[in-house]
Amino acid sequence: MKKRNIRNMDVEWSYSGDRGPEHWHSLCDWFAQGAAFPDQSPIALTNTSTCIQRTLNESISFHYQEEKFSEKEFKNTIHFVPPNMESYLIFQDVRYRLTDIHFHTPSEHILEDIQYPIEFHLVHMNEAGQNLVVGCLFELVEAENKFSALKELIEVSQRTHEFSFNPSLFLPEHQAHFHYTGSLTTPPTKGPIPWFVFQEVQKMDWSLVHLLKNGMLEYNNRPLQNKNSREIYFVE
Repeated sequence: MKKRNIRNMDVEWSYSGDRGPEHWHSLCDWFAQGAAFPDQSPIALTNTSTCIQRTLNESISFHYQEEKFSEKEFKNTIHFVPPNMESYLIFQDVRYRLTDIHFHTPSEHILEDIQYPIEFHLVHMNEAGQNLVVGCLFELVEAENKFSALKELIEVSQRTHEFSFNPSLFLPEHQAHFHYTGSLTTPPTKGPIPWFVFQEVQKMDWSLVHLLKNGMLEYNNRPLQNKNSREIYFVE
């Protein structure tokens, strides 16, 4: 197939077949450039691997607030997009604004050799256009929990697909996490991207996930990538 120099919204890609993950880099020049970055995501994370210890005050600080989100379907998942981008985090004295929340099923990162049912990605961007991604892993339960209110908001707003909530809802109580440099997990899989994946696996009611996945692909996770020789930090 001849590669085309066009952007990913114009290129059909998938999670299986001849447009699946193993073929993404061949679909266009832009995808090929992203795949040329060697340290790709996702990866397997474990405390038994060699990690460099850091403390939370050396890492990220969250400054989230309640704001309006639009629900949009794009590339095999639902995205929550905040038009005003009022929430942000600080990393190394740089502000990264929250630009998107979406999910992958099952989880893309594997934690302590376990692949969880769902992983949410909170995508941020600084003024220079550099992305930063926070990963949150979840088990599914058949019981109401802190996400039940979000499910009700989504159900009520099925006509407008707009509602307000505080994105700190996705953050765990204990914010110990893994930190490494990787890439985006969807085309063009560009890097370097600072990644932060929480160690605490939270619980989400199954009914919310069922609502979000209605009409979506059953699986939309990129396979694990080689760790290579990159450094992986554990922050507690």
